[in-house]
Amino acid sequence: MSALIKSLNIVNRINKNPAAVYTLVRNAGGWNKDFKPAPYPETEEERRAAAKKYGLLPEEYKPYPPDLPYGDYPHLEDKPIEQKDVYYPYDHPEYRRNFQEPVHAEIDFYDETRAGLPGPLRVPIWEMWLWFLGCIGGTLALYWWLEDKKMFRPAMPKQLPRDSGKNYGGKHYTFEPAR
Repeated sequence: MSALIKSLNIVNRINKNPAAVYTLVRNAGGWNKDFKPAPYPETEEERRAAAKKYGLLPEEYKPYPPDLPYGDYPHLEDKPIEQKDVYYPYDHPEYRRNFQEPVHAEIDFYDETRAGLPGPLRVPIWEMWLWFLGCIGGTLALYWWLEDKKMFRPAMPKQLPRDSGKNYGGKHYTFEPAR
């Protein structure tokens, strides 16, 4: 019973606040079904309508293959966000994105918080392998060459009191009190 009374109190508080009512009514239409892509475009007119829907030119619009579940969503270039131009005046520079620009269907892979695809290599791959194998080979050559030349820490044997002077070979401790 107390849960019913508490829920009625919440409803009364919402009714007294017109801003909360406006927010509830305004957000009531934002259903996930509204953001679901349309079926795969079969005709040229459907392709043009889908290109217009996503703000692309008909020449730029290329949908995903029909066997994928993306419908009429455009297949954008597989380019990570970090490879976009830094100095371009974006509408949202923190995301390197313009207003109403379509987002890649797999944005989770291309977001700046992910590793992304690698950019062009500064050094050819054969040169990377050459450096890698040279370092490993040089380390192995040094190991094999220096295997018989063992290193040690030069130190004298530990000196104990029994080894020196008058107590040599005898006891070097006593339990008698000092006088």
